[in-house]
Amino acid sequence: MIPAAMLAAEPQPTHATAGAELPRLLSSSAPDRATTLEEHLAAHGELAPPRRRGRETGLIAEIDHAGLRGRGGAGFPTARKLRAVAASRKKPVVVLNATEGEPASRKDATLVTSVPHLGLDGAVLAARALGADEVIVAVCETAGESIDALARAIAERGTERHGPRIELRPTPPGYLAGQESALISHLNGGPGLPRFLGPMPFERGVGGRPTMLSNVETYSHIGLIGRHGADWFRELGTDTEPGSALVTISGVVADEGVYEIEWGTRLRALVQAAGGMTAAPRAALLGGYGGTWVGAEHLAELSLSDAALARHGASLGAGVIFLLDGAACPVAETARIVRWMADQSAHQCGPCANGLPALAGELEQLTHGVPAPAAPQRIEALAALVRRRGACGHPDGVSRMALSAIATFPDEFHDHAARGRCEACSAPSRLPLGAIRR
Repeated sequence: MIPAAMLAAEPQPTHATAGAELPRLLSSSAPDRATTLEEHLAAHGELAPPRRRGRETGLIAEIDHAGLRGRGGAGFPTARKLRAVAASRKKPVVVLNATEGEPASRKDATLVTSVPHLGLDGAVLAARALGADEVIVAVCETAGESIDALARAIAERGTERHGPRIELRPTPPGYLAGQESALISHLNGGPGLPRFLGPMPFERGVGGRPTMLSNVETYSHIGLIGRHGADWFRELGTDTEPGSALVTISGVVADEGVYEIEWGTRLRALVQAAGGMTAAPRAALLGGYGGTWVGAEHLAELSLSDAALARHGASLGAGVIFLLDGAACPVAETARIVRWMADQSAHQCGPCANGLPALAGELEQLTHGVPAPAAPQRIEALAALVRRRGACGHPDGVSRMALSAIATFPDEFHDHAARGRCEACSAPSRLPLGAIRR
């Protein structure tokens, strides 16, 4: 569904200062192959040695001033996470998370297969700032192209003088494989399952050491901030959400793929950069499969910032934007996502082991079975029951997406409940569904 050759767009600037340009992260990318170390350094220059300001490195202070937030979905302030790790007396570990279990996202895979050295730069800079001697690069074992690109990039760098050791570690496939406590459990030799309780990664992570864990896009931004500084980073975006971000747009656009935008860009500008629409959209799914449906009536003036999207109960999350066509059945699309997410769960706590399958079953009854007048009410009740009760946020995301579907498509849900399935229910899924983890 998503082409192998990704594009970097330059949407109409909304908050850029004079001279601020896109792309940034993808500026040195080459067509159909990964940028070599020589090409990377020619484009970006060598990494500057770390400087200290008071009791912490200048890098952490610079990231704080830049306002960089994590790009893995949660949006946690990166400097706060770095400071929490730096506060420990033990030697820390840095983990670059490139697992990307979200089926509708290709942004992290694009980074590691196109400009792998940028993320590695950011991880090395974080390790230097924290005094870490080890960087672990985690990538899904089935992502052959990503593994090959990262392995070549690590080999090109060799053993960096005064730098940390960089190790590539394949991980099991699955939506939850990249969840931070599940990933740390796997890296420690255990099952790749989220923890119910226990220390946070910054307290005790890989090998019992404090661990700085972020995704590859976050580290790629660090690689640029370390060279150009916080003021440069803030030339794009908004005061509260500065910088640029990668998004994967698909559905009814001419050129599906990965685009670099500044925070605050209008959705219509991104669509224009993606070749325009091929059909009128019925709605957009924002943030990924744990995200939020937003109706077509809101899309024309929609700004791509979490502050603007919050009015619709949405966020950019994993950077997913899927535009659903009018011929598709939104009830069936939602049912397929919920079933896939239920099958992806860790099956280790009640909300995932029992609640999500029951929620999927109620949705499937609307698309496969006979009329079920009370089904929307049962779906709402089940979605409310699983929230904030799991070992991780997996059931919360599924609940949010299901409830947003009922709110966005009330007529369709009422019609299915009253009359049963529609003709479009049996059509192939518009949204990509990856392999099922059982």
